[in-house]
Amino acid sequence: MVSITGLVVNIAGFYTADLKRVITIIEPKEDVSHCQKVGEEIIETLDYQPGELIVNRIVIPQYRCSVENKSGATRLVQADRPSRAIQRSIADPGLLALIIIDKFIDALPLNRQLERFKRHGIQIPYSTIADWVRLVAEAIEPLAEALLREMWRYNYWHADETGIAVLDNTKKKDTHQGYFWTYKAGNAPLIYYDYQPGRDSERPQEILSQFKGHLQTDGYNAYAKLENKSIIGFYCMAHARRKIFDALTNDKARAEYVLAEMHKLYEIEEVCRIQQLSIEQIKEKRSKEALPILQGLGEWMKKEYEQLRPKTAIAQAFAYSIKRWEGLSLYATTGNLHIDNNAIERCMRTVAIGRKNYLFCGSHEAAKRAGRLYSLLVTCKLNDVNPYEWLKDVLSQNIQEIPINKIKELLPNNWKKNRQQTATDQTMA
Repeated sequence: MVSITGLVVNIAGFYTADLKRVITIIEPKEDVSHCQKVGEEIIETLDYQPGELIVNRIVIPQYRCSVENKSGATRLVQADRPSRAIQRSIADPGLLALIIIDKFIDALPLNRQLERFKRHGIQIPYSTIADWVRLVAEAIEPLAEALLREMWRYNYWHADETGIAVLDNTKKKDTHQGYFWTYKAGNAPLIYYDYQPGRDSERPQEILSQFKGHLQTDGYNAYAKLENKSIIGFYCMAHARRKIFDALTNDKARAEYVLAEMHKLYEIEEVCRIQQLSIEQIKEKRSKEALPILQGLGEWMKKEYEQLRPKTAIAQAFAYSIKRWEGLSLYATTGNLHIDNNAIERCMRTVAIGRKNYLFCGSHEAAKRAGRLYSLLVTCKLNDVNPYEWLKDVLSQNIQEIPINKIKELLPNNWKKNRQQTATDQTMA
């Protein structure tokens, strides 16, 4: 039990501004009308509402009540403290959510956030705000694990990697080059960022050892070395097209021909999207229109490649596609696989923008925590969920008390469905 004096001293150390206080009184659930009020517990926490910082003052009255059938005996009665994912923190869920969203979605580093707080008269040590980020990442770890379990239910994934600098005192240089190995369900709005300190073939083994189905990549050979025989690998047409585009200045005629044929493939995909064709209809259209183009283009590139000098840009671009042509064409034999990996590449921009601003993670553990936060927050974006509202709501609950089989209900995709159902029920009531 923390006294009001000690709590106010702690809060006062953070700010000089006269902030608005929102007072909430929490009475016990039982009838205390016959009891004597002997005091109250007061908890003050710093919170954020859109546009302003506030102090939440929670007053929990304490009552001395008589004990039934025991003459002269009394007992102390008061309500429970509000449930939180992070107990006894001076920062409330709204403020914690703001800090996390500002850094991991809007790419605003913590030091810049502190400067903004100073303009409002709030003095927060860097070590404190960094600790808050750590506590949030640790609190939502069960959700990140649930997200990965949810993704394993799907049999089509995209995969990609992107670098992240990490402070490492054991290195000669100040930073170590780590990687976010990222996986996105191809037929569900779910994504997972797994931090690994390297980019060798053993890094994706742990997560992909439990995956079964089609895995679409950019052709990086680490995926070809996977021990899991239940994975069917295939490739991204956008990567092949990019290499041909880069060879335009070397051999304009050949490159333009390939790009024109690939453009036809993308036009077929656009028609499928606009007409909202079913999986079976897409498969039929690809079989009739895309497969003949792919077969003809593959044979043409093989013949032309024999006439090229191997060190030229056009020859290297052709070699990349020829080696992977079966995997590049695989999508067209189905109605559910995508022509490229663009869906996951768009999700990598969030990390890329953040990397430009905060430059590095403070440790390998911090990078792992960042991966968990990116996983859940970008999943919010994929499900058209406001990440601030989602995170504030999640942090307003004691996650440790939620059964494992219920944790998945807090995942952004399920959270949105539950909110919509609740709103519908209230409307009908």
